[in-house]
Amino acid sequence: MEIQELNHVAIYVKDVEESTRFYKDILELQPIPRPAFNFPGAWFRLGSHQELHLIGNRSEEITLHKRHHFALKVASAKEAETFLKKKEVKYTGPKERPDGATQIFIQDPDGYHIELFSF
Repeated sequence: MEIQELNHVAIYVKDVEESTRFYKDILELQPIPRPAFNFPGAWFRLGSHQELHLIGNRSEEITLHKRHHFALKVASAKEAETFLKKKEVKYTGPKERPDGATQIFIQDPDGYHIELFSF
């Protein structure tokens, strides 16, 4: 078996509309067409080939540790920090990883941790 790429990340959300506003309006991800599943959701473009899939109707609580996250490479962590301040998004960092990357962490409405990083 040859794995060619990571295609998408799917996260289970309570309120698709609220999460859609966060990813579309706050992070400014591009919405993309989604098949007509029998449950609510939304899809977004991540970079050139990857996608973020929101799966709706989560009713149970989830426990998320800050180490459970997905990371988005950005052109500049400093620009990302300025962007987050302008949008009034709470974040932690920036801090430097041992490999030299600069990290900033945010959380979405469901508490999922998202790392924004650059080298």
